[in-house]
Amino acid sequence: MSLRLAARFARRELRGGLQGFRIFLACLTLGVAAIAAIGTIRASIEAGLTREGAALLGGDAQMRFTYRFASEDERLWMRDTATEISEIVDFRSMAVVSRDGETERGLTQVKAVDDAYPLIGTARLAPDMPLDQALAGRDGLPGAVMDRVLMDRLGLVADDTFRLGTQDFVLMATLVHEPDGASEGFGLGPRTLVATGALAESGLLAPGSLFSTKYRLALPPDSDLDRLATEARARFENSGLRWSDARNGAPGVAEFVNRLGSFLVLVGLSGLAVGGVGVSAAVRAYLASKTSVIATLRTLGADRATIFQTYFLQVGLLSLVGIIFGLSLGALVPILVAPLIEAQLPIPAAFAIYPAPLAEAGLYGLLTALIFTLWPLARTEEVRAATLFRDALGGARLLPPVRYLVALCVGLATLIGLAAWFSGTARLTLWTTGGLAFALALLAISAILIRALARRSGTIARGRPALRWALTAISGPGEGATSVVLSLGLGLSVLAAVGQIDGNLRNAISGNLPDIAPSYFFVDIQQDQIDGFTERLATDPAVSRVETAPMLRGVVTRINGRPAQEVAGGHWVVEGDRGLTYAAEMPETTRLIAGEWWPPDYDGPPLISFAAEEAAELGLNLGDTLTVNILGRDITATITSFREVDFSTGGLGFVMSMSPSALAGAPHSFIATVYAEEDAETQILRDLANAYPNITAIRVRDAIDRASEVLAGLAAATSYGAAATLLTGFLVLIGAAAAGEQARTYEAAVLKTLGAARTRILASFALRAAMLGAAAGAVALAAGIAGGWAVSHFIMDTGFSVIWPSALGIVGGGILATLLAGLGFAWRPLATRPAQVLRGRE
Repeated sequence: MSLRLAARFARRELRGGLQGFRIFLACLTLGVAAIAAIGTIRASIEAGLTREGAALLGGDAQMRFTYRFASEDERLWMRDTATEISEIVDFRSMAVVSRDGETERGLTQVKAVDDAYPLIGTARLAPDMPLDQALAGRDGLPGAVMDRVLMDRLGLVADDTFRLGTQDFVLMATLVHEPDGASEGFGLGPRTLVATGALAESGLLAPGSLFSTKYRLALPPDSDLDRLATEARARFENSGLRWSDARNGAPGVAEFVNRLGSFLVLVGLSGLAVGGVGVSAAVRAYLASKTSVIATLRTLGADRATIFQTYFLQVGLLSLVGIIFGLSLGALVPILVAPLIEAQLPIPAAFAIYPAPLAEAGLYGLLTALIFTLWPLARTEEVRAATLFRDALGGARLLPPVRYLVALCVGLATLIGLAAWFSGTARLTLWTTGGLAFALALLAISAILIRALARRSGTIARGRPALRWALTAISGPGEGATSVVLSLGLGLSVLAAVGQIDGNLRNAISGNLPDIAPSYFFVDIQQDQIDGFTERLATDPAVSRVETAPMLRGVVTRINGRPAQEVAGGHWVVEGDRGLTYAAEMPETTRLIAGEWWPPDYDGPPLISFAAEEAAELGLNLGDTLTVNILGRDITATITSFREVDFSTGGLGFVMSMSPSALAGAPHSFIATVYAEEDAETQILRDLANAYPNITAIRVRDAIDRASEVLAGLAAATSYGAAATLLTGFLVLIGAAAAGEQARTYEAAVLKTLGAARTRILASFALRAAMLGAAAGAVALAAGIAGGWAVSHFIMDTGFSVIWPSALGIVGGGILATLLAGLGFAWRPLATRPAQVLRGRE
C-alpha cells in the first residue's frame, strides 16, 4: 500500500519539473555516455577484426615457425589440408643506397613472398601495377616495393637501386597498402616486399639468421577451424608451431584494443565516480528544498517507508532518464563520427549499435546512482517531522541505518566485481578502486581542514575586507566547499595521475634509457664473422663497451613434464618464442640470486640458468626441468641457478641461458651491443656494414622514437578519457556554484547596504573561488602523484619522478576552473538591488 501511495506522491512532485536535477542528469548522462562510447568503439573494432579476420591474416589459417622453414612432414599436412598455400619469410635487414661516393642505410622489415601471395586481398602500389610484375624487376635485377617513409628517408624513387645483404634490387613502386599489414604487429622498421627467390644470393637467410616463416592456408569452405587447430597443435606439438586463423586474424591488435578499451572504461568509471559526487550533492540539495513537503507528509501520518519510497522512486526514475540519455549519446556519437575514427585506424571497424557495451554502461550507471543517492535518501528516513520544520537534514544522524550501509557495501562490491569481470583485469580494477577511494578520502579530509583553516585565518585578513569575506564564506556551510573540493579534486586527481603515468612512461622509454643504453644492437652476426666484428670495435677508442652473445630462439613447451600453457598460461615467457643463449663461464655482469653456475668444462645433460624475477612469477624452483623447442628439436634442461636480469638497461638480457653442450651444435648467429660515443656511431655502422653486409644494425635511438610514437597515441586516447572525467567534475562545480547563488545574492545585498563597492565584492567572490580551486588542485596533485607512483612502481615496474609541468598545470587548471564557475554565477548577485533582496528575506 505504501509503495502505491509513494508512487502517486512521486508522480505529483515530478510535475514541478527538473529544477535542481539538471546537474544530476548531466553528470549521470556524461559518465554513462563516456563508458558506452568507449565500449561501442571497442566492440566496433572487434567486430571489424572478426569480419575481416581472413583478410587481415592473409588466409583462412596460418602456421608460423621461428628461424626455420617448414619440414617435409609439415608441408605434407598443409598440402593435404589446404587448397592453396603461400610461404612468407619475415626478417629485419638494412636497406643500403650508394650514390656519389656516399652510403645511406635504413632499417627495414623485409617480407619475402612467393607467387601465391596474397591469398586474400590485393597489394596496392604506386604507380599502379600487379605485385608479381613489380617483384619481377627489370634489367636482370629482382624488383622490390617499399613503404614511402623509407623511400623518403633514403632518397629513393622508382627505378633506383638499393641493396639488401649482398643482393641488389630495383625499386619498382611505393607500397601503398599491405593487405595483411595489420596482422604483423609492431615493427621497428618500414616494410619492404621482395620475392623469396631473390634472396638466395643475399646472405640474409644463412643458418642461424633471425627470421620467421609464415604459411598462409586457403581452406575449403566447410573447414572446421577448431578441429584443424587442435589437430595441427597435437601433431606438431614439439615443433615450435604457432597457429592462428581467421577467427582472430590480428591477435596482437585485438589484444591491444581489448586492453586499451578496458583501461579506458576504468578511466570512464572514474568520471562516473566524479559525477556521483554531483549526483549526491544534487539529491541532498533537493531533499533540503523539500523540507516543508516532507514535514507536511509526516504530520499527516506518512510513515518512514513511504517518505523514503517517494523520493527513492523520484531519484530512481530520473536516474533511468539520465542513463537512457547517456546510452543514447554513447551509442550514436561513435556512429556519427565513424568516418573520422576509421580514417585514423589502420584496421577495419564495423560501427553499429552493440547491446553488450551499452548493457555494461547501463549497469555501471545504475549502480553508481544507487551508491551515491542511497545515503542521503536513507538519512531523510531518520529525520523526525518536528526537526524537519527547523532544519532539513541537520537533525539526522550522520550514518544511516545498518541495512542501508549493507546495501551500499553490496552495491559497491557488485560494481567492482562487474568492472573486474568486464575488463578482464582484476588487478588494475582493484588498483583503480583503491586509488579512487584514497583520493575521495583525502579530498573529504582536506575539505574539512580547509574550512577549519579558513575559520582560523581571521588575523591574516585584517585590513583586507575582500579576503576576510572570502575566508568567512569558505568556512560556512553555504559555499559548498566540500562539493567543490570533492568534484573538481577527483577529476583533477584522475587527470594528474594520467599525466604522471604518461610522463614517467615516456621518460622510461625516451628519457632515461639513452643515458645507459647501447648505441646499436647488431644481429645476424655469423659464427665466422664474430671475431672480425669484435676486433674492429676493440681497437676503436670511441667504443666504451661491447657485449656479444650467441643468439637462438625457442619456445618453452613443458615445465616439469607438463604443458607450459597448462602450468603458466598467459605469462609472457611461455607465450611465443623467447631469446636464449649459452655460456661456458658465468659472464662478469651476471649476478646469481640462487644456485650455482656449471663448471667451464661441463659436458653433461643440459642445464639452464633462469631469470630470477620471471622464475618467481612462474613458480619455478631449483631442480625443475624446462623443455624448450629450438629449431624443431626439444631440449629438456634442469634449472641450476636463478640470476638477476635487468631488461631496463637496454643491454643484452636473456631469460634463459644454457650450458654450451646443449646448444653449441645448433645453427645460430650472434647478437652484439655496442656502447660508443654518438659522433662515432655513423663510422662504426659504415665499417661494419661494409665488411659484413648481412648483419642488421638497430639504432637504439630510432627504436626509442618508434616506441614513443606508439606511446603518444596511447597517451592521447587516455587523455580523452581523463578529459571526460574532468568535464564531469566541472559540471559538478557549476552545480555547486549555482546552488550557492542565492547565498551570494543575499551576501552581496548586505555588503552593498553597508557601503561595499561592487569591485570589492567581486574580488571577494573571485578570491574564494581561486582559493578553493587552488586547494582542490593541490590535493589532487598529491593524490595524482601518489597514484602515478603506485601504477609506475607496482604495475609498470618503472622508475618515477614528478613531471612538474603537468603537476603545475593541474593546480593552475583547478584555480581557473573554479574561478570561471564562481564568476559565472557572480554577475546576477552583483546586479541585484539590495532593497528587493532584503525585503524578500523578511
